[in-house]
Amino acid sequence: MDNVGWRDRIAIHPNVCHGKPCIRGTRIMASVVLDYLSAGESEESILREYPQLSSDDVRAVLAYAAWLAHEEEQLPLFTDGMPFVIPA
Repeated sequence: MDNVGWRDRIAIHPNVCHGKPCIRGTRIMASVVLDYLSAGESEESILREYPQLSSDDVRAVLAYAAWLAHEEEQLPLFTDGMPFVIPA
């Protein structure tokens, strides 16, 4: 799935999950899927845990995360209690 295709599967609505990005038609936040993946869970185990999701949904979450990583905005990081900004 390309980085544009995620828009068909990721929805953000103010009244659903406090406006957090979710898989369209569910209340499963994209961050939940990313948490599972970053913990080393396989796509298959995520789909067993959330049978309403598809492989395309998991790929959409990854594409959405990739799109966010390409954004030009600089995000502050904190090291030793002091803010540090990575230059673009």
